[in-house]
Amino acid sequence: MKPIYFLSDAHLGSWAIPHQRMQERRLVRFLDSIKTKAAAVYLLGDMFDFWYEYKYVVPRGYTRFLGKLSELTDMGVEVHFFTGNHDIWAYDYLEHECGVILHKQPQTVELYGKIFYLAHGDGLGDTNKKFKFIKWLFHNRLCQCGFSAFHPRWGVWFGQAWAKHSRLKRPGGEEPAYMGEDREPLILYTKHYIQYHSNVDYFIYGHRHIEVDLQLTKKARVVILGDWISHFSYVVYDGEHLFMSQYIEGESHP
Repeated sequence: MKPIYFLSDAHLGSWAIPHQRMQERRLVRFLDSIKTKAAAVYLLGDMFDFWYEYKYVVPRGYTRFLGKLSELTDMGVEVHFFTGNHDIWAYDYLEHECGVILHKQPQTVELYGKIFYLAHGDGLGDTNKKFKFIKWLFHNRLCQCGFSAFHPRWGVWFGQAWAKHSRLKRPGGEEPAYMGEDREPLILYTKHYIQYHSNVDYFIYGHRHIEVDLQLTKKARVVILGDWISHFSYVVYDGEHLFMSQYIEGESHP
């Protein structure tokens, strides 16, 4: 069996990341290293720090990453792209030009006989009303049409500036640390979900930029993927075992 890979949260193009080009190249080198091994790659959201598709325009840059996605899909590797809260506004460009399979909602899929619940994770279990309102606003079709009326020079600038402000307003620009099994929103959400969906074996999320691997029940295991800013972490499922790993330059990887 060829392994299946899961990763998230590269935030490519972020104005808050000083080593943008180096970071993109590192991600591309990783994807290149697995292109002949992988059956599928699941990108669980926020691969871009801001992505907005106008009818005839997409944000500049990311050519190495987009080219590598295209190479993978041309080779027959399934690439699943989940939208996150920073790249909500992906429509059909990535599907048509790069061949990815686009997902805008959490997905429950069977992989090698196991049931996976896959999601970016934004808003799941989060009771913050401000965040929920902003999420609704960003998903609203009327608001999206209004934003599309802005010239890309100003629309993309505004989106990137907003994303930078969102990251830098946190202490040290970092995500809050793991809050524990009884407080972490994604864990609380999963505990509630499995009460009604006891068939799921693995829950895999992005969004939080922390590495978590927790056996919730005898059957259900939860993984939060970390990120590709400081952790460079990913998960591999080989049909028998699921494990988290870290990409280190110059080392061989499963």
